[in-house]
Amino acid sequence: MTTATNESGNYNELIERGWAALPAAYRIPAEAPTLEQARVYCKHLAETHYENFHVASWFLPKALRPHFHSIYAYCRISDDLGDEVGDTGAALALLDLWGHELDACYQGRARHPVFVALHETIRACAIPKEPFADLLVAFRQDQTVTRFPTMEDVFSYCRYSANPVGRLVLYACGEVSDEKLRLSDATCTALQLANFWQDIRRDYLKGRVYLPQQDIERFAASEAMIAAGTATRELRELLKYEVEFARGIFEQGLPLIGMVNRELALDLDLFTRGGLEILRAIEHQNYDVLSVRPAISKGTKLQLAVRALTGRFLPFLRLTAAAGKAA
Repeated sequence: MTTATNESGNYNELIERGWAALPAAYRIPAEAPTLEQARVYCKHLAETHYENFHVASWFLPKALRPHFHSIYAYCRISDDLGDEVGDTGAALALLDLWGHELDACYQGRARHPVFVALHETIRACAIPKEPFADLLVAFRQDQTVTRFPTMEDVFSYCRYSANPVGRLVLYACGEVSDEKLRLSDATCTALQLANFWQDIRRDYLKGRVYLPQQDIERFAASEAMIAAGTATRELRELLKYEVEFARGIFEQGLPLIGMVNRELALDLDLFTRGGLEILRAIEHQNYDVLSVRPAISKGTKLQLAVRALTGRFLPFLRLTAAAGKAA
């Protein structure tokens, strides 16, 4: 048996091991579905895997919803390929396969329902490959990188893990410009930071620490403190600093809300308020994110949606840098 055959057999074994750890519906079918079937698949995935998708989609023009379904489905499965397999080799093999499927999609040879639906979204919205491919860079990085020396390193990760999502949304809504992309990047990075600070305990149990090592040392904190599950004074001071830093990044992105159409502005307002509310929840727990995970209640989510909806019809009530501090 040749080396090439051995390598091929090992690759196929990794692929099969990876698929076996995921829902059967994620596998690439023998025959490509129709566009209608593919859109039903993506809609089901979006609306059953993400509880906030129903709320967000209420505010979108009906014609755009299939495009958001396909984009979400791509992001969801891509993330699961990296995060839910539990085997680094198998996850990397699946992510490589998924990248080849992305290439095939742009060449008009889509097979998976996600890519059949996405091909039409790409055509209709003129979306370049880069943001889709960038997400895969982040999910591959998740397999090997678990610590970040500085905040710049965290930002570099967000450049691939979070910012492409905002860019895809702008393309889907026909709202692309250099300035809007820059502001979107700020909002997406801030949302990612808020989620990192919310999930410090959960991520640590997965072997990941997104707090910059430089900041941990600066506040005389340590990973041992996180492992112990006790919010020491040092950890609280560190989290207080990181929360304020993330809030400042949110404020940088706020002008985008006033630069896009009303429907998209409503979604941006809603998700920004949600991110800021996570930061407030951390504050309300006196920066203890270890004993209880900070969360937003359903009542608060409804209030945020109402505020965002009010801002749609009364633009002076939309989030601004000043309002963001109190949102």
